[in-house]
Amino acid sequence: MRISRPPIIVGGQSVAAGMRRTLEIPLPMLYTHTQVVLSSHVIHGLIDGPRLFVSAAVHGDEINGIEIIRRLLLTPALRDLRGTLIAVPVVNVYGFVRHSRYLPDRRDLNRTFPGSETGSLAARLAYAFMQVVVANSTHGIDLHTGAEHRDNWPQVRAAFKSADVAEIMVRAFNAPIILNAEMRDGSLREAAATIGVPVIVYEGGEALRFDEHSIRTGVRGILGVMRVLGMIKSLRNQNNSTSNDREPIIANTSTWARAPQSGILRASVSLGATVKKNERLGLIADPLGEREEPVLAPMSGIVIGKANLPLVNEGEAVYHIARVNVTAPAKTTDPIPS
Repeated sequence: MRISRPPIIVGGQSVAAGMRRTLEIPLPMLYTHTQVVLSSHVIHGLIDGPRLFVSAAVHGDEINGIEIIRRLLLTPALRDLRGTLIAVPVVNVYGFVRHSRYLPDRRDLNRTFPGSETGSLAARLAYAFMQVVVANSTHGIDLHTGAEHRDNWPQVRAAFKSADVAEIMVRAFNAPIILNAEMRDGSLREAAATIGVPVIVYEGGEALRFDEHSIRTGVRGILGVMRVLGMIKSLRNQNNSTSNDREPIIANTSTWARAPQSGILRASVSLGATVKKNERLGLIADPLGEREEPVLAPMSGIVIGKANLPLVNEGEAVYHIARVNVTAPAKTTDPIPS
């Protein structure tokens, strides 16, 4: 017999047990006097359980996560949800409408958390998200892509210790690569951790582009986390396993191979490739072909990120390598260079 739960209050609005609603949380309006809202879809299950938030487009040009959330909300598995799902497909609305990673004042929202009620536009948005979404949650998944002209192989990132909640979540997500990454100051992940909400970060694809492989991996990964948390039913008696059943590869360190000279890059390896130290990753030449120089792998590992734009400047980060056991075949992911 199902036991009814009290309603959840999100941004001053009530969602009864067994119901799903799209809520619009007012944000500071544009200088055109146009109202801006933070749209959140809340599914409040009949039975008590974890309260998971899934967010995308904290960087306004990272759109793969928006499609992941759209497909997630259409999944039949959510019909018998235990607990609560709060899905926010576009956090940085200001950047999203401008096709921009940043807010109009050029601030990076993911370096502004936990924000401030009286601070900058970015600080106010971060504060609203923390108060309305994170404070109502027990767990979180934040969806990202590579920056513009940079591609990430599907990956999850978290700072975890053995058998803690974050590690359980990243292993349940089961992306090809797990990066054991420290917190970044001002990030959503760090701010959520300070109030006891473990958050893992999923990266896949490139800004302003849909990548089908990254999208499907993201949807499967979120459902995997929800199963482990007991929010949806576990899959049973499935002999037809998918590639998602493969044990993920854990990387504790990574580094970028940088362009030794300015020029036009001709790539030799793709995302997910295993490489050895000093292996050639690509060749950079000037337009006349008079000077050319190879880009060499700084260490053995897996290519988890790469620049897609072949026009590069000396010192630019062009390949991201994760240090792993290169004897195993891989598929991988990548962070954004500083």
